[in-house]
Amino acid sequence: MRHIFSLVILFGVFFITEVKAQLIPNFGGQRAGLSTLSFLKNDMNPRSTAMSGASVAIDPDSYAAFSNPAGAADLETFNASLSNYSLGAGVQQSFVSALIPRKGNLSTIGVSLNMLNSGAMDVRTEFQPEGTGEKFYVTNLAAGVTYAQQLSDMFSAGITVKYIYEQIDSYTNSTVAADVSFLYKTDYKDLNFAVMIQNFGGSSSIDGDDLPSDFNRSITVESDNYSVPTVFSLGASVIPWKQEKQSLLVSVQLNHPTDNAENYRIGLEYEYLKLLYLRAGYKLNVNSQPYPTFGFGLRHRVGGHPVFLNYAANPTEFLGVLHTVGVAFRINKMDRSNGQ
Repeated sequence: MRHIFSLVILFGVFFITEVKAQLIPNFGGQRAGLSTLSFLKNDMNPRSTAMSGASVAIDPDSYAAFSNPAGAADLETFNASLSNYSLGAGVQQSFVSALIPRKGNLSTIGVSLNMLNSGAMDVRTEFQPEGTGEKFYVTNLAAGVTYAQQLSDMFSAGITVKYIYEQIDSYTNSTVAADVSFLYKTDYKDLNFAVMIQNFGGSSSIDGDDLPSDFNRSITVESDNYSVPTVFSLGASVIPWKQEKQSLLVSVQLNHPTDNAENYRIGLEYEYLKLLYLRAGYKLNVNSQPYPTFGFGLRHRVGGHPVFLNYAANPTEFLGVLHTVGVAFRINKMDRSNGQ
């Protein structure tokens, strides 16, 4: 317990000092808003969200297709996951994935679907600002295919190729992007290093009829091309304290997005008997999110197969507390090691 207390104190002093002294410049903040399809940046892994997104280098879980495709190569059994992220105002985002290890060649394949829906919104005009009585919807989705391969006992690589589609009323947009990642594991206190390029792709624009010009305007508005929100992530994780029944994981991560300032994340995960997981994290240099994140995980069994229930809370300045819930399960009989 003394070790845990010392780490918590060190964690608090470090971040209070960093924030108060403003040691981290906001270089790149002027790029905010210069990408499209921003739903791709939302963290759909509740374990990762609770740890403030410091997840690129943590040990792989059922959400590896999203957090780090390379980690999927280390999975030994069939994994499936489902999560839901509530953004407020009726906007919901859901993620579902399935990862299947292949026998014999130490690789894993998988599929995933990341989908955001706005719910019904009122059509408003200059002369009917309260609504015309009509409704419209916004739908975003990213359908992905994942492939991960162990290149050695300690090194693996992975890629998720995604078809991305956006619909706003009668206007549509589509493009292709990829997540490319590498994971290096060591035998010292479960120390891992990882790097990932998320949402690497080209530019696209919304398609359809020219945006209409209403009331006293004689020109039409054409949409411009915008890039997807590419993020370069570099991270490390370690388990500095481990006993027979409990352990503590520490993870740090640097994010370099193309559409905002560089930011930093740190996350903690306390595990007890591999049944209870308590998590917390903090983000540095992320606007409107000055508060720590937190969450928990529970492990149960259904018919001999592990089931994980996860919850994460992300307090924000303007949107309140954003909640992410998820469930993941593994089928023990589909095990790469025993060839079943």
